[in-house]
Formats: sequence, C-alpha cells, structure tokens
Amino acid sequence: MAKDEPVSVVFKVYCLSVMTLVAATYTVVLRYTRTISSSTMYFSTTAVCVTEVIKLFLSLGMLIKETGSFDRLKATVVQHVFQSPKELLKLSVPSVVYAIQNNMAFIALSNLDAAVYQVTYQLKIPCTALCMVLMLNRTLSRLHWFSIFMLCGGVTLVQWKPAEATKVQVEQNPFLGFMAIAVAVLCSGFAGVYFEKVLKSTDTSLWVRNIQMYLSGIVVTFVGVYMTEGAQVLEKGFFYGYTPWVCFVVFLASVGGLYTSVVVKYTDNIMKGFSAAAAIVLSTVASVVLFGLQISESLGVAVSFASGAMLVCVSIYLYGLPKQDTTKLPRTDTDKEAKQKLITV
Repeated sequence: MAKDEPVSVVFKVYCLSVMTLVAATYTVVLRYTRTISSSTMYFSTTAVCVTEVIKLFLSLGMLIKETGSFDRLKATVVQHVFQSPKELLKLSVPSVVYAIQNNMAFIALSNLDAAVYQVTYQLKIPCTALCMVLMLNRTLSRLHWFSIFMLCGGVTLVQWKPAEATKVQVEQNPFLGFMAIAVAVLCSGFAGVYFEKVLKSTDTSLWVRNIQMYLSGIVVTFVGVYMTEGAQVLEKGFFYGYTPWVCFVVFLASVGGLYTSVVVKYTDNIMKGFSAAAAIVLSTVASVVLFGLQISESLGVAVSFASGAMLVCVSIYLYGLPKQDTTKLPRTDTDKEAKQKLITV
C-alpha cells in the first residue's frame, strides 16, 4: 500500500481494538504457561525466535494476497530483499535495538525493586512522544502531552504493588539498574519511532518492510537463543516443553506483532502505547477472574488500581479528541484582504 493511502476511522479503531485484545489475552495466557501450568517449562528464547519465523510467513502470505500471484511475490521479494542489502540493514536497526532493550530490562529488574522498575519504565511513553517530535517533526498539543503523562500515571497505579519485605538473595546495584532502565526507555522510544519513520517515508509495502525486519529479527533472536540457553537447547531440544498453550502464546505474539505494525503504519506509536496501557488494565482484570489475583486484599491497592484504570480511560479519551480546525482562519483573513484590495481598485 502506498504511504498516503487513506484508511477509514473504523479500520483504525478495529486494528487498535484487536491489538488491545490480543495483547491482553497474550499476557494472561503467557502468565498461565509460566506460572500455573504444571507442564515442563519451555525456553522463552526459542518461543520468541519461533514467533519471528511465524510473523515472517504471515507477512509473506499477506504479500501474496497484495501482489496477486506467486510470481509477483517472488519478484517483489527478490527486488526488496536479495537485491536491497541496504534496506535489510536499515530494518535490522530496530531488531538490534529491541534486543538491547530486552537485555537492559533484565538487568534493571535484577538491580531494582519491582515497584521502582514499574514506575520508571513508564517513562518510555513520553520518551516515545519526544522521539516522534524530534524524528518525525510531529507537533503535539498541550492536551496531548497532558494525556500522555496522565497515561503514565494511570499505568503506574494499575501495576503498583506495595513493597514486599523479602530478603534479596543477590547484591543489587541501584545505579546500574537506573542506567539500564534509562537505556531501555530510550531504546523503546527510538526503535518504535524509527520503524514508523521507515514505514511512512516510502511507498514500499508494509508487508515488504515487515519481511525485511523479521528476517533480521530471526537472526537476532537465534543468536539470543545460542548465547543464553544454547547448551540446554542442544541437550533437550529446541521445542522442549512446548504444549498447545505454549503454541497459543506464540500464535498470539505473532498476530499481535502484525497488528502492531499496521497500527504504527496508519496511526502512530503513541496510540500503540495507549493500546498497550488498555491491554494492561484488561489483563489485570482477567487475572483477577482467572487466577484469583487479590487486588482488594488491601484498600490502598484497590484504590490504586481503580484510580489508575480511570486515569488510563480518561487519558485515552483526551488524546483521541479531535484537534481544533484552524485552517479556515487564515483563509478568512486572506479573503478579507482580497476584498479590500478590490474595493480600493
């Protein structure tokens, strides 16, 4: 699709809604496979790698539908992949940056309390907005900025839990933790906006761009498997511990990734952030119903969750308010000046 191809508001709402529901379901099912399920624990790194492979094949399927034939698909892939190493290198940037972000998040969680991590990591939302202003020359109104910071506060309150009085088994380095989370926040904002800029700066098909990024993503995640769990994977097998529920997690992650790219293409990264915040609220409510998560065990936690959920909803509404149309004001002034010139003549 061309970069200027118009899409309806209904289509945008549909994509945002599906992405939100998929993200919420993914969180709940992932929690089930990592905590509740009694089956043998699978390797998370292999699941991420398989997700990238599935997203690649799904994008190839969508590109077949877009081009209309296998021959055209082959010609398009040859032109934009095998004959365009610079484009592949360009799309490898967000893959590498996201890999750095994930590693920094792990370091941050290893050196900071969970509550501190949750609060500081929400800075990725205004960081994304700032990257959009700097990299895309986007202008945001005061109401937009207000709603963005309101969203940060709402997500923080939803995820907030009182500090637990537990002994830390490893020595923590708070300075290292804050430095790691600062890098993770910057990586999150930069990678998302960089991908949006690549998508919207050319007429190249969205699915071609996805294929270019997922090819590099497969390489990056495969290297991650080798570096973190290579010995165990060689010993027990790449698909060790996989169950139908694990396959469902991989499927949700794959579909969610495709819808995320569509949302970035036809809306922006800030709306993606708002969708992710709504997914957090939905997944938390689902955890209460399915897993017996005790939000109301203390009045403070219950009030915090309710206040946060309300702030998230209000911020989404405020950010979605239509901008005031001032395009007619200069035209009115111009018309008056033209009339005055005609009168003087």
